[in-house]
Amino acid sequence: MCAPLKSTVNLSRIVRAAGCFGIMRVIACGGGKVDPAIARDAAETVTVESRRSLDPLLPRLRDDGYRLVGLEQATDSIPLPDFAFPRRTALILGGEREGLTDETLSLLDDVVEIPVFGLPHSFNVATATAVALYEYCRQWPEG
Repeated sequence: MCAPLKSTVNLSRIVRAAGCFGIMRVIACGGGKVDPAIARDAAETVTVESRRSLDPLLPRLRDDGYRLVGLEQATDSIPLPDFAFPRRTALILGGEREGLTDETLSLLDDVVEIPVFGLPHSFNVATATAVALYEYCRQWPEG
């Protein structure tokens, strides 16, 4: 799930990464469009659901048995290599510049961050998503 993204390129790259990792559903907020030239085959295989906002959907996902895991650099975030993903995880992504809001962070079960060792101090949202999805799939290789 991702907050409104300003870049069609980022959403398209997230969809492409989801397809590569066998994730068939992405929930995107805002009016983002997927560019098939960037998303490639995932544009046809990954369902992209559009919602107006993120926060109202989070309690419903939890009720459906998902653990809500934010990807954000935050005060109490857990380094990604130290985090054990639950099988039923909803990965929550923030926008490119703002990240996840304090309101959204308060609704999550866990927050993870990718350690960064150089500059800049954070990854692009699409790159960070691919790294987090890789780690999830490494922990749950059977799909």
